[in-house]
Amino acid sequence: MDKYHDLISQTFDFPTADFTVQNDELQFHGIDLMALVEKYGTPLRLTYLPKISSQIQRAKKWFADGIAATGYQGTYSYAYCTKSSHFRFVLEEALKNDVHLETSSWFDTTIIRHLHAEGKVDKQHHIICNGFKVEEYKREITALINEGFVNCIPIIDAPNEIDYYQKYVTEKCKLGMRLASDEEPRFQFYTSRLGIRYTDAIPLYEQKIKDDPRFELTMLHYFISTGIKDTSYYWSELSRFIHKYCELRKICPTLTTIDIGGGLPIQTSIQPEYDYPYMIAEILRTVQRICKEEGVPEPGIFTEFGIFTVGESGAIIYSILDEKLQNDKELWYMIDGSFITNLPDTWALNQRFILLALNGWQKSYERVQLGGLTCDSQDYYNAEQHLYQVFLPERKPADAEPLYIGFFHTGAYQESLSGYGGIKHCLIPSPQHIILDRGPDGVLTDTVFAPKQEAASMMRILGYAS
Repeated sequence: MDKYHDLISQTFDFPTADFTVQNDELQFHGIDLMALVEKYGTPLRLTYLPKISSQIQRAKKWFADGIAATGYQGTYSYAYCTKSSHFRFVLEEALKNDVHLETSSWFDTTIIRHLHAEGKVDKQHHIICNGFKVEEYKREITALINEGFVNCIPIIDAPNEIDYYQKYVTEKCKLGMRLASDEEPRFQFYTSRLGIRYTDAIPLYEQKIKDDPRFELTMLHYFISTGIKDTSYYWSELSRFIHKYCELRKICPTLTTIDIGGGLPIQTSIQPEYDYPYMIAEILRTVQRICKEEGVPEPGIFTEFGIFTVGESGAIIYSILDEKLQNDKELWYMIDGSFITNLPDTWALNQRFILLALNGWQKSYERVQLGGLTCDSQDYYNAEQHLYQVFLPERKPADAEPLYIGFFHTGAYQESLSGYGGIKHCLIPSPQHIILDRGPDGVLTDTVFAPKQEAASMMRILGYAS
């Protein structure tokens, strides 16, 4: 019978730049994962910082190449969407690469102030303030503007939002405006709840922005919840947006940039499934063509890449505790963690991640279902939910070494959605979190960011202890 290594090699173009096998054990970016398991145990959450920088540099190069190939006249700027992961180590790694920041909550402004105090963000950085704004958020944005953050740009999300800035902003202020895209046809409703209606954009500018000497409308924001995809829906919405940009640009000479949200996807399979350079070049060509038709200068482009920035830097490792044959064909491998609490997108969105065994590559393989520790029926990962059959090395009770598995490219959203450090479903603890980095000499370092959650911290959160 074929071995697990044969299955992976024959199914995918394997090994890859990110994944290799040495001595029948999986390596991730050249990292000896089994050595980390032996050192720290499981479940184990990993963040590999160099991947964050490499993702940013890849996107910058694709845009630079696309601009050169198309003769695009506008500039390109990279912004990191902080809601994908707010951790300090993520922000600090991203900021090493000359990026700007996009925020979505008033708590983000506290992070901005902290980074400014440490000299990692200056008052020239673009702080793109997105989202529907509650009172606290508008107050904090206004404070940053009045304190001299000259590129703090509130993106108007509702027509009455500007009223607050008219009342409290005292300094010159750049403004943006988000347009409400139509959702994908199969979505539950037609138009995004976020942003200004297309028909309201010009009246809002003419009535509340144009004649106020404090304000300059400089940015128009575009967001598609499905992300940047090569579909007729995406190209239709992008074209519609660029036509509205041109219409506004003709009456608003300060409008010189567009902000493309929604982001590039990450790899959810070992096999590459997305042509990044092609998609970026096509975006540039689309903007270029419509602007030429409309007789409008090509805008500078900002992108807000969150998942793309941080997603592929993350991994979580489990050991298989036991196996259960529940009927003639359903074999369950039980992990020492939970999908609901550690990887919530797997059950909330049926999100697929790269799944590979760490060891046992020379063993025969079998089709399995993966079950989590909670008592919830949705705490599982299998082919029916996540597109591909799940095959892993055979596990036998007499094996000298447990079977270890890893989910990869899990670095975006999973910690915040699962309530990092708080209480979880069935009180499943947060796993130990390890930060991996490489020094200038290329030597790998591993440090504990947070230990495995203990019962005492849960007791304090629940009010049983002080």
